[in-house]
Amino acid sequence: MARVLVTRPEPGATATARRLTEAGHAPVVLPLSEIGPLAPVLPPAGRVDLIAATSANALRHLVTVPSALLGMPCRTVGGRTAEAARRAGFTDVRSADGDGAALAAMIAATEPPGATVLYLCGRVRRPEFEQALGRAGMNVEAVEVYDTRFVPPWQVATALAAASHPVDAVLLYSPETARTMATALAWTETADALADASFLCLSAQVAAALGTLDDPRTYVAMEPTEDALLALLPSG
Repeated sequence: MARVLVTRPEPGATATARRLTEAGHAPVVLPLSEIGPLAPVLPPAGRVDLIAATSANALRHLVTVPSALLGMPCRTVGGRTAEAARRAGFTDVRSADGDGAALAAMIAATEPPGATVLYLCGRVRRPEFEQALGRAGMNVEAVEVYDTRFVPPWQVATALAAASHPVDAVLLYSPETARTMATALAWTETADALADASFLCLSAQVAAALGTLDDPRTYVAMEPTEDALLALLPSG
């Protein structure tokens, strides 16, 4: 049984903790960020050709969506985001089953240059997806649905110092939370609590942000899915 630090925000952190418990591990839930809704203004359906989302959070925090938009093609980065899209009311949903690059490639393969993509996104995001669509000749209308607040490193250190047992593995899902963890590791309390921990990263970008890509304690998932990330853990 491994003691596993779960750093993703709620409600995902609780869902991951449940999976870890079922697999025989001991989850330690310590979200390094908090997600909060914004007040987005969605464009009329006649102004866009397709809707895209790279995070389930963008769909989870939609409050009111015009019915005309719900019937439009909605393309998502993976299965969990597709599931969130269906729960939000979208009816024509397809998943790229990959990362942002895979989603951009799928859209470019089915939509003509000049098409307008309504990108439901967070205020804090990486630029690669929008850049890839731009290179394919797409017009991107980004609508920020949610914002992310990151936990100060001293709070991470304080929480880990209060833990009764050391952590065996740390799950890291995004470059931003990896950078928060990297800063927190400068605190003695964090470094001591994680002295023997492995860092399990969703992608090479996450590991690079942590700054431990070449560290033997750092592992990168074979694909950017939680299933692949949890597969890096020993059997419970």
